[in-house]
Amino acid sequence: MSTALVTDLTIFVLALLVGVEVIGKVPATLHTPLMSAANSIHGIVLAGALLIGVTADNTVGYILAFVAAFFAAANVVGGYVVTGRMLKMFRRKAPAPAPAAGADGDRPAANGRPA
Repeated sequence: MSTALVTDLTIFVLALLVGVEVIGKVPATLHTPLMSAANSIHGIVLAGALLIGVTADNTVGYILAFVAAFFAAANVVGGYVVTGRMLKMFRRKAPAPAPAAGADGDRPAANGRPA
């Protein structure tokens, strides 16, 4: 293995450990709002996947670019869907329409017989 590969793998593992530690300390009530905003940042990952695809010169590079672009796009869309659902929870509900006042013959009398 080359020195560059070992360095890249070390950075990847350290970033993974730091990410798990940071996310583990976020309270459950803040997790969804923070993650929905963070998922939209994955547009950068999508741009990186496209760069991999442009610079790839073999089949493995093209497959990696496709997989990375697929997962990044799914994450971006998922982030916006979760954000939309959260915002929908805070919308005010439309008041229920009042029942139409009809003639006395439309409603039964208090004793249950038609008036």
